[in-house]
Amino acid sequence: MKRLVLAVAFGSMSFAQAQVPPKEAIDITDADVKSVLKNAPPAVDQQLRVVDMGKYNLAVGIIHRGKTREGAPATGIFHAQETETYIIVSGGGTLITGGTIKNGREAPADGEVVKVLNGPSTSGAMEGYKARKVGPGDIIIIPFGVPHGWMDITDHVDYLSVRPDPDHVLPAGYVNPALKK
Repeated sequence: MKRLVLAVAFGSMSFAQAQVPPKEAIDITDADVKSVLKNAPPAVDQQLRVVDMGKYNLAVGIIHRGKTREGAPATGIFHAQETETYIIVSGGGTLITGGTIKNGREAPADGEVVKVLNGPSTSGAMEGYKARKVGPGDIIIIPFGVPHGWMDITDHVDYLSVRPDPDHVLPAGYVNPALKK
């Protein structure tokens, strides 16, 4: 992965909704992604940026998942408002999607999952899911409300998550602290 270019324009970096599309493209460089991954705790989603596109926000995150425990139960999460597009950049594993979450736990409203990453979300044990092996170059679109999670990661999987945010749930203008230099 050399450079991810968001072919979008970028205006004010405020948390207020501009309602006007930005006028310049925004680069998220390979060095940016590696810097965030280097400083990230294991298995934690990292939002890179949330861009105010006027009618909607557009968030881009990088996620690293390490090896999963063999025989671990299938667990996952669904987001009430955010659709995600995963772009696998390295490693791989078994992505599970669909079905239901049994005895789900809602993410705390004041936590990072809700306020910065994905908006209101519920996690727990998954049942009735579809499983597929994924690896570098694969792209998966996960609509809001669809449970998703990982199994059978033998080493790691790193993936970009692109999150259109038509309800302006995520904080417009957010920049990962590792990129604020």
